[in-house]
Amino acid sequence: MTISDQELDQLAEKLGNCLRQREMTLATAESCTGGWLGKVLTDVPGSSDWFAASLVTYSNAAKQALLGVNGHTLDEFGAVSGDTVLEMTDGLFDKLDVDVALSISGIAGPGGGTEEKPVGLVWISWGRKGKPVFAHFYHFEGDREAVRRQAVQQALLSLLDLLGCA
Repeated sequence: MTISDQELDQLAEKLGNCLRQREMTLATAESCTGGWLGKVLTDVPGSSDWFAASLVTYSNAAKQALLGVNGHTLDEFGAVSGDTVLEMTDGLFDKLDVDVALSISGIAGPGGGTEEKPVGLVWISWGRKGKPVFAHFYHFEGDREAVRRQAVQQALLSLLDLLGCA
């Protein structure tokens, strides 16, 4: 099943309304989605009321420099891991004054996959400031665009669930 732009836009608008009602702000850190989540969020009119920033930290060096991800974490677990996305989310909270943060890292393909970490593997981490931060992996099917669309959709759904607006 292909996720349409309209479906993503509707989820982003719902999330924006939820954040606005709760007077909360959001920041994201993206790797495999390359800023797509930030684009969908900023397509919502008035998103500057609740959306603070999206950092596209595609390289390991950017993850370290901009989010404070530990080099040892990247060496031991790789960029596509629960440990890395948790550190990315923690880095957003450390660097920005936001209430909610979410990070994504994955292998969108068509290359780059291994038996241990196949194409379509995406880790997402999300949480509220001062509360436990979650990380979960997903295995999405399809080509590069399909994997990225599904990752953006899952990110939005995870945040809606976190805030009780699903």
